[in-house]
Amino acid sequence: MSEQNYFLKIAHDLGIGSKQVEATVALLNEGATIPFISRYRKELTGSLDEVAIGAIRDEIERLRELDKRRETILNSIREQGKLTDELEKDILSAETMSRLEDLYLPYKPKRRTKATIARERGLEPLAQLIFAQDTKDIDTEATKFVDAEKEVNSESEALQGARDIIAEWINEDAVCRDKMRVLYTDKAVITSSVMKGKEEEGAKYRDYFEWSEQLKNIPSHRLLALRRGEKEMILSLDIAPEKEDAINIIENQFVKSRGDAAEQIKIAIDDCYKRLLSPSIETEMRLLTKKGADEKAIVVFADNLRELLLASPMGQKSILAIDPGFRTGCKVVVLNPQGKLLENTVIYPTASSAAKIVEAEAVVLALCQRFKIEAIAIGNGTASRETEAFVNGIKDLPKAITVVMVNEAGASVYSASEVAREEFPDYDVTVRGAVSIGRRLADPLAELVKIDPKSIGVGQYQHDVDQAALKNKLDEVVASCVNAVGVEVNTASKQLLTYVSGLGPALAQNIINYRNEKGAFKTRKDLMDVPRMGEKVFEQAAGFLRILNGEHPLDSSSVHPESYHIVEKMAADHNCKVEDLLSNRDLRKKIDLKQYVSEKVGLPTLNDIIQELDKPGRDPRKEFEAFKFADDVNEIADLKIGMRLPGIVTNVTNFGAFVDIGVHQDGLVHLSQLSNRFITDANEVVKVAQKVWVTVTDVDVDRKRIALTMKDESAPVQRTKAEKEKMRNDRAIKPSQSKPKEKEEPQDMNSMLAALKNKWK
Repeated sequence: MSEQNYFLKIAHDLGIGSKQVEATVALLNEGATIPFISRYRKELTGSLDEVAIGAIRDEIERLRELDKRRETILNSIREQGKLTDELEKDILSAETMSRLEDLYLPYKPKRRTKATIARERGLEPLAQLIFAQDTKDIDTEATKFVDAEKEVNSESEALQGARDIIAEWINEDAVCRDKMRVLYTDKAVITSSVMKGKEEEGAKYRDYFEWSEQLKNIPSHRLLALRRGEKEMILSLDIAPEKEDAINIIENQFVKSRGDAAEQIKIAIDDCYKRLLSPSIETEMRLLTKKGADEKAIVVFADNLRELLLASPMGQKSILAIDPGFRTGCKVVVLNPQGKLLENTVIYPTASSAAKIVEAEAVVLALCQRFKIEAIAIGNGTASRETEAFVNGIKDLPKAITVVMVNEAGASVYSASEVAREEFPDYDVTVRGAVSIGRRLADPLAELVKIDPKSIGVGQYQHDVDQAALKNKLDEVVASCVNAVGVEVNTASKQLLTYVSGLGPALAQNIINYRNEKGAFKTRKDLMDVPRMGEKVFEQAAGFLRILNGEHPLDSSSVHPESYHIVEKMAADHNCKVEDLLSNRDLRKKIDLKQYVSEKVGLPTLNDIIQELDKPGRDPRKEFEAFKFADDVNEIADLKIGMRLPGIVTNVTNFGAFVDIGVHQDGLVHLSQLSNRFITDANEVVKVAQKVWVTVTDVDVDRKRIALTMKDESAPVQRTKAEKEKMRNDRAIKPSQSKPKEKEEPQDMNSMLAALKNKWK
């Protein structure tokens, strides 16, 4: 397929113009990044966003891979001398990898099979006679192929060999395989059962010891749980439709008579389905559904990560950060507004000794006074609520100091990492962990990019999904967030700079080295002096790098240097300086953007420029709001059913949301308890790091399980007809070892009528 045809197909699938696709692909081919294209090339793409550009990239890569495989298959069949015009046409028109592989299967080099052995014994002509269904006396024909030298010792052995060949033909028939694929997609049931003797060991999978559900309706998280149980050799899984349905479909395709030949074909069909076709299609279904479940889980993880990275920053403040602990005490650090470590010590505010507590109060007060502390960050791990109570109980602590509980997930991973060792070679992991907690309060994005996203504590079944796909997606999310916010080039860490459009680890390090050797960058143009910073890389990166208080007033904005001349022309046309346009709203209102439209620059870019002049270097993240847990609830034993409590969403999954309510154990708000209206996606209601109010509905202290609700119990749940239908489709078939028949579950009037007609027949 030509690239132009690709553009048309992608445009049709995404509902956009082919010219938009063509322009986007051209930019991607040139090495442009998705953030750069979406922000600075709107005229070319028709203002496509990052999601659409990513979809175009993924689809063009898929189609190109399809073409590579297509060419390999054509060459292979051509070398065998078996490529007909009709087969070549079918291969060239195949639009999916599965269709291509089906067409190639009869010609694909394979290991020695039962059919291969039968051919070696000269039984293919007999198979052809039977398959043609023209010969009535099959037994007589079979007798002709009995040959001791060829190890065919009887008529029955001859027929068995012929059936082996026929079974392989049926298995390799592209039309048949496609029909089976449709059947499995529509009617397959996934069944799980516990493996013998594993009942006690696999207690956590008890719900799935005897479970059946339509494959097309199974939620992604349940599929991943079942597969994990199978991998741990606790559960045995089976995926199949009713065998009778499958056999009927195959017989309808291949059985054309009622004689002995037809009976032989029916025996071959049964063997084919059991030995070849069913295992093959089941494997496909396993791979396909696993890929779909992976994609959904990765999307959940990516959405959660985005919310966490874009959480509200407190900003540049003098911060005292505390990593709580009981026996070993609380590690305390002081950070200046730029995040530099100024002081560290240990206090024991939870000790049994009154003297230790008094001493801890004195230390905190002294540090707050000495370093003019503006905020206190407390990690939410062990002893966090006790430490928070201690800090809030210090009588002379200035009221202006904000006390904030900070999610410390992944801080221990950072503190032991090579990154942390490079930053703080002279300090141990406890100091590094406390520093990370404090910096997260000031700027979550800048600190969290130093940690492997998989260690941050969001997502579901992250170790069960495709690890390469997960890493690629999470890296893409981090890059998107970093470039959306922008990076101050003179203070950013190497890790933060790495994610800037066009840079990467090597150039990020070169920027750090340049900074260390020659001092702060004074203008974006100075970036061109950095080793390996070519014009193309500068084009990709410059708009996302900020220089505060630089020589050029636009260097602190997201206006790209390639557009500086436009702003300078605007200023000249209004007899003022660029600085005046930045500070004077009335001047900006006088600008007629149409005057500055050219072949390369259109209204989308000009509108972006004006918005940026209005709020140069604006941060897209929300304003910071301090959060406080309920004072009288510190541990799970304090919870009572019916309590209404403030909380912070720590994770969103397909089945609900986990909420931290300050008792060292997150509670679960099941999907059904998130809203009075019917929802199928928790992200419709909540996001990671969102502040919410929840009501306790159940507490299991021994198992450390907390059930919560966000529903307004006084309001009835309202469901539309479509929502009720969706509920029926998503509802699992009751646990059973037997597979339910599709006809027993009519879901609409047409299905019911069809079932009745079949019964009457």
